[in-house]
Amino acid sequence: MKNLFITSIFLFASSLFLLAQNTQVVFVQDDMSNDFRKAQVLAVQKHIQSLDGVDFRYTDAKGSLSLFIYQLEKAITKGVDIVLIGTPSASAITPALKKAKAKGVKTLIIDRGVTSNEYTAFIHSDNIEIGKIAGEYLAQKLHGKGTILLLEGLPKADVTQLRTQGFTQALRAYPNIKVIKRVANYLRKDAITVTEKLLNDKVDFDAVFSQSDSMLVGVRSVFNARGLDFSKKISIGCDYIAQAKKAILNGTQSASVKFPLAGKESVEIVRRLITNQPIPKRILIPIEIVTRDNASKIEPIF
Repeated sequence: MKNLFITSIFLFASSLFLLAQNTQVVFVQDDMSNDFRKAQVLAVQKHIQSLDGVDFRYTDAKGSLSLFIYQLEKAITKGVDIVLIGTPSASAITPALKKAKAKGVKTLIIDRGVTSNEYTAFIHSDNIEIGKIAGEYLAQKLHGKGTILLLEGLPKADVTQLRTQGFTQALRAYPNIKVIKRVANYLRKDAITVTEKLLNDKVDFDAVFSQSDSMLVGVRSVFNARGLDFSKKISIGCDYIAQAKKAILNGTQSASVKFPLAGKESVEIVRRLITNQPIPKRILIPIEIVTRDNASKIEPIF
């Protein structure tokens, strides 16, 4: 009986020790009303289950920069081991990154870059190249002449700025192409609002580069609601979600640039951090253009 009691105490103490050894991982996300951001968190949540001894949690700033910074700093102050970051701003989180580094908290920046170099690793795709691909694709389809609606995401996010930069660079060779810029914050509802105003104001355009497929879904929905044929517009989005695949195959979207969620890749970096393996500072994930020619062979990101 005495041995059984001692064994029980040992097992209880061991379980407490193991609990204490759990790696605390928090994903601080910008806005989970954005379907890409939500899918990104869920992808990390799915893949991180393969790691033993990890306590994973996430936060949702609901598109508020101040709430995002509060949630990020709270995670750092509580002393979590690893923070995954999907930031709405390239520069505003610099002080928090410095705090994290000082406290020994590892920071993993996912797809949206930052102006600071105080992070542990940055997983991303080439957003300038995405813009160039979109610009060149539309210029070719327009035969170098026409008007393009550029639907931008969050103005302060580096992915937005870089995609616009690449797009602008590509179109320098086409002086007969005019660009109309509008901001829809990577949100379907904002794209609907923007499109409604454009149509009400009778602003015409021949093609669309939407910096996310979700915004392009919003544009199409307005055209459909008004009985207008959106297939007459040349359109390219970014991300390559299931709705984009369906639209490309039925001819109501011309193309999309596949932009990976980086969930699996992020969890692999978490695994390496936990096991003290070396990691590169920057990890580049390839992109590819999807058209009707290859859409049936390529799986959407969600």
